[in-house]
Amino acid sequence: MRKKLFIPIVALATLYLFSCKTETKNEQILTKKITFTKEGELTLFNTKDSITNPITTLDIEIADDDYQIQTGLMYRKSMLDSQGMLFIFPEEAPRSFYMKNTEFPLDIIFIDSKNKVVSIQKNAQPLNESSLPSEGPAQYVLEINAKLSDGWNLKAGDSISFTKK
Repeated sequence: MRKKLFIPIVALATLYLFSCKTETKNEQILTKKITFTKEGELTLFNTKDSITNPITTLDIEIADDDYQIQTGLMYRKSMLDSQGMLFIFPEEAPRSFYMKNTEFPLDIIFIDSKNKVVSIQKNAQPLNESSLPSEGPAQYVLEINAKLSDGWNLKAGDSISFTKK
């Protein structure tokens, strides 16, 4: 009787050990934190006192290829008030931005080919996919933390200058 039980038990144990079983892997998707990379400096000037008394100077990260322009500040948690992202387009044209996958509010400043502020979309809300258009043709777009443009009293007609590293 023992022999009759022993053989099926061994057979079942062997079958269990060598059977094809589905393994569930606990895969993790690792994401790399995107950090600010200083690629230049940008100075803002008001129309009245342009060169002698700048409004402020920012460290800028530059977006000047298709991938960088499409990604912008997406997937980042924040940015310092002393930083901004400058989008550089090959030509002046009407522009429109949105806040898809952007996790913090921004002021979006549209700038023409002569470095003059065309318009400002203030306090653009995180993760909102609504279109935020310029009020005229722009070759550059500067993204800064929301409400900074109000604090600086920035307006259409003010200007910028920037240098790349």
